[in-house]
Amino acid sequence: MDCSSKYNINQSKISLKLNPVPILFNKNGPSPKKIKLSDNFHRNANFFANGNSLPKISIQDQRRNLPIFEKRNKLLEIIKRHKTLIIIGETGSGKTTQIPQYIYSARLQENGKIAVTQPRRVAAISIAMRVALEHGNGMSVGDVVGYSVRFEDVTSKKTKIKYLTDGMLLREAMLDRLLLDYNVVILDEAHERTIHTDILFGVVKSAQKIRAERNHPPLKIIIMSATMDVDHFSRYFNNCQAAYLEGRTYPVNIFYTVKPHDDYQTSCVATFFKIHQEAPANHDVLIFLTGQEEIEACAHQIRLLAKDPDVEGPPVRVCTLYAAQPNSQQMAVFQPTPSGTRKVVISTNIAETSVTISGIKYVIDGGMVKSRSFHPSTGLELLKIQRISQEQAWQRSGRAGRQSEGFCYRIYTRSQFELMKPTSIPEIQRANLNSVALQLLALDIHMLHFDFLDKPPKDSIQAAFEQLKLLGAIEDIDSIALTSLGKKMARFPLDPKFSKILLSAEQYGCLQEALTVIALLSSESILTTPRSKRDQAESVRQKFRSGYGDHITLLNIYREFDTIGQKKKRNWCHEHFINFRNILYVQDVRSQLEEICKNFDLHISSCGSQIDQLRKCLLTGLFMNVAELQRDRQYVTLDRRQVTLIHPSSVLHGQQPAYVVFTEVVQSTKCYLRGIISIEGEWLREIAPDYLRNHNFRYSKDC
Repeated sequence: MDCSSKYNINQSKISLKLNPVPILFNKNGPSPKKIKLSDNFHRNANFFANGNSLPKISIQDQRRNLPIFEKRNKLLEIIKRHKTLIIIGETGSGKTTQIPQYIYSARLQENGKIAVTQPRRVAAISIAMRVALEHGNGMSVGDVVGYSVRFEDVTSKKTKIKYLTDGMLLREAMLDRLLLDYNVVILDEAHERTIHTDILFGVVKSAQKIRAERNHPPLKIIIMSATMDVDHFSRYFNNCQAAYLEGRTYPVNIFYTVKPHDDYQTSCVATFFKIHQEAPANHDVLIFLTGQEEIEACAHQIRLLAKDPDVEGPPVRVCTLYAAQPNSQQMAVFQPTPSGTRKVVISTNIAETSVTISGIKYVIDGGMVKSRSFHPSTGLELLKIQRISQEQAWQRSGRAGRQSEGFCYRIYTRSQFELMKPTSIPEIQRANLNSVALQLLALDIHMLHFDFLDKPPKDSIQAAFEQLKLLGAIEDIDSIALTSLGKKMARFPLDPKFSKILLSAEQYGCLQEALTVIALLSSESILTTPRSKRDQAESVRQKFRSGYGDHITLLNIYREFDTIGQKKKRNWCHEHFINFRNILYVQDVRSQLEEICKNFDLHISSCGSQIDQLRKCLLTGLFMNVAELQRDRQYVTLDRRQVTLIHPSSVLHGQQPAYVVFTEVVQSTKCYLRGIISIEGEWLREIAPDYLRNHNFRYSKDC
């Protein structure tokens, strides 16, 4: 069968040919097990919290209909018998919400608490809300069921089931290495292998052993995932047993492109409209792209083309899903569409495993993902678009077969799929490890001696200790002892560079401004720039623009927001294209960081209009992120002589300051610096003389 489609997109004709290769998921592949019951509301309790109507089926009936329900007694018997257990069950089988409740009802946690970790903040919050709702009896989140994420703790003395991000449990381990508050620790979504999850594997494994040796209450460890290398995990956890939760499976038909397509975004749009003109209106579509910019561009194209009278098909409701969205927009993805309307969801890899969207019959997989990786040889942490792994491809295709037979269109060839890496590289092996090294040192653990599931590269560990030494957190690279400054830095839930800035701000008399800037850099972007209103947004925000750069521009926005009356803040944000939810979150983050500073007796001073003091202060933590202007108008980083450019989104784009400090490097066809302020060259000699004196400069045009 030859499927072809042609659509006018950006005034150019494209033709996409698809060769269908039906593949049924089976036990021999890394295929997710699909279930019949939608957990649309199961995963997204914020929908209920916003006052929306409950689904027709009662909450308790929903629980009983979950695949895990009929296995609960057998599962509890297995959990009782084993101190460590791996549980494999597809997202939606009920493992995340039900297993903690089964354990609590059976009192397996005794007098301790049950910790359930999630890699993502949104999952920890929404699942806790759902479980609190299921627990019933008028209980709200923060009672028996609570959650803890960065800068937000909704728990009480009554809390027994605690959902928290893996990073937050790791921070608790810094205060209590044996995690004595908990008798059960459930590490969920373990296959995602975030850097904090990998560290937690070693921390809980060690805590379990030491507690047994010291006759403390035993610690039960449960590792849960939809798919993972069970043998690898089992060997690491002393050859522990694995339990498999069966689900109701449906076939998913896989289609590959006949030839490679470099413009995967346009190909996704063309494929959608090919489906749109043939599929029934109640068959929804999920498209996987890499990030906000791509997603909004794709959504804009689909909305325009769907209005074209020559395009056949039912009305289209376009929904987007990515981390930086306001909560209301994220929740729109899960709300039902009017009869006769097709929903198309355009999402990042958030939709691979963390959430389930009912009604999805078709998946269009762009085959790419935006991934952050650290390169010790260049000293740069790059945000790069790259190919997904085969494991991710199977996860994505599985979204189409949750309720009935589905279809997945892969915008890559079969041979390209076969060349993909079987599994994703764990974050621990590709990330900047300075935060991890600092956290482990706070636990009196040296990274070289830590029991990793997969050890990170030695050069990455070495680079982390070199950075900590330059920041003054440790005296010597070979030492496991933190300096007094390092101990304070470890108290902040921040990148060590940002912690250093806050701890230096008192010296420069600008702690108020530094708190604001660091809170802004530690949160999702407060700027919303709709594609159709880009010029209007830039015009209305022109008054905030600073010739010193992006950080000061954001500071100016926050300063004015802070002076607006409470009742007018929302309208002000709307008028200035500011994300109201995100700037309120910045406000909360800032308050909590200020509280930590007060605990160190730091004077909350302000530099007012003396912005040079703030720019110097930012340099105290970001001196390793300096780039110098060259004669060819490109910038070269002082650290490893990398050729870069200022990103077009920066307020300094088109300007040419001699020296800039950046917070992020993005790689596409070239390397771009994002989050930029200008500095004076002589400040480097004043603030980081050892760095300039001892650093070995090399030149490389390759990024």
